[in-house]
Amino acid sequence: MLQDDDVQRVQQLNEAFRRISTELGKVIVGQQQVIEELLISMFARGHCLLVGVPGLAKTLMIRTLAESLSLKFSRIQFTPDLMPADITGTEVIQEDRSTGTREFRFLQGPIFANVILADEINRTPPKTQAALLEAMQEHQITVGGKRHYLDEPFFVLATQNPIEQEGTYPLPEAQLDRFMFNVFVDYPSEDEEFQIVRQTTADIDTKITPTLNAEEIVALGHIVRKVPVADHITRYALQFTRLTRKEHGEVPEFIRDYVSWGAGPRASQFLVLGAKARAVLHGRYYVNSEDIRAVAYPVLRHRIMTNFNAEAEGVKPDHIIRQLIEVIPIDDNEAAARGKQPQIFRSADAG
Repeated sequence: MLQDDDVQRVQQLNEAFRRISTELGKVIVGQQQVIEELLISMFARGHCLLVGVPGLAKTLMIRTLAESLSLKFSRIQFTPDLMPADITGTEVIQEDRSTGTREFRFLQGPIFANVILADEINRTPPKTQAALLEAMQEHQITVGGKRHYLDEPFFVLATQNPIEQEGTYPLPEAQLDRFMFNVFVDYPSEDEEFQIVRQTTADIDTKITPTLNAEEIVALGHIVRKVPVADHITRYALQFTRLTRKEHGEVPEFIRDYVSWGAGPRASQFLVLGAKARAVLHGRYYVNSEDIRAVAYPVLRHRIMTNFNAEAEGVKPDHIIRQLIEVIPIDDNEAAARGKQPQIFRSADAG
């Protein structure tokens, strides 16, 4: 349960959300949903994959976000010749001139920062991509048999171009699953593009004012996990993942037609964590079904593997998620009104 001090921190996080959005608005025009999803992932201690065509300010957005949060920022440009040691660091032999003795010394790589921009992450071979796996999951790396812990907070924000696939190495599903959110960055509206052109073609020097430091972000991340969630909301979140698994139980017909593999338990965890963070960012101390629906797209779109039928008919994971939102009842009352009681809403001892 949230204590009085925690409630104050919830209010602080809501205020920080508004201030960070204002600071980003000095540089980034529009993209409010993308900014919100980035902050939800960050305060839920997750990593983000931003997918969008070139020129949509994905890199600029991440860099500006790091500046607005007083965090150490590091950019890694992923290329075909990038090696794992170029990311994690390496051990070198160093000689002590006074004694003449030699010993190995670890030189830290760019991964030793708070915000890591993995730019065009699919342009480097799997061996180098895998160098991020341990860091993303354990917040540590192992070099020469020694563990090196990363500074907290630690976030990997990766970018990917969805239209140019020549010379790229698609991320394996195991690594995609490490990303809490898959955020789609769309084209701006006409008015937004007008503002972008007018703002970026003028001689304007924009200053970003830092709002939170690393210690405050870590503390606020603990508050997010303390937000209570009612059991029926948790079960509502579970429906989104369990109904994508056509091998287990009764699933909608469109899942059998278009899905080859569904989402795993990590998706259920991220749905609830993301909903908690969204509720807090909006100044609420509880999670509702709208929070679950709001994070369903970024959580599930890279965890639902579609089949050949879906590809042939142009059915994307977002279409499947939209249909799931339409067919999943919010609670027992809505389920009963539809004349069907999903098994997931029944208690374990309900006969």
